[in-house]
Amino acid sequence: MSARAHTRPHPATRDGVDTRLRWWALAMPALAFVSLLMLILNPSDAQAATGDPVIIHLFERLRQLAAR
Repeated sequence: MSARAHTRPHPATRDGVDTRLRWWALAMPALAFVSLLMLILNPSDAQAATGDPVIIHLFERLRQLAAR
């Protein structure tokens, strides 16, 4: 009597390790790149904590970049 050969149920994965790229693995470097690019374009915005809300300046910069 011959023995049955055991096959792996999912040959694309190794020992149950998931090799898909997580969303934050791409989003975090992209966010860092965009932040540094914005500082290079206008280094005067790279000031220490001021009384102005930073998020307003960020949205204004994004609007200006999108208008180009």
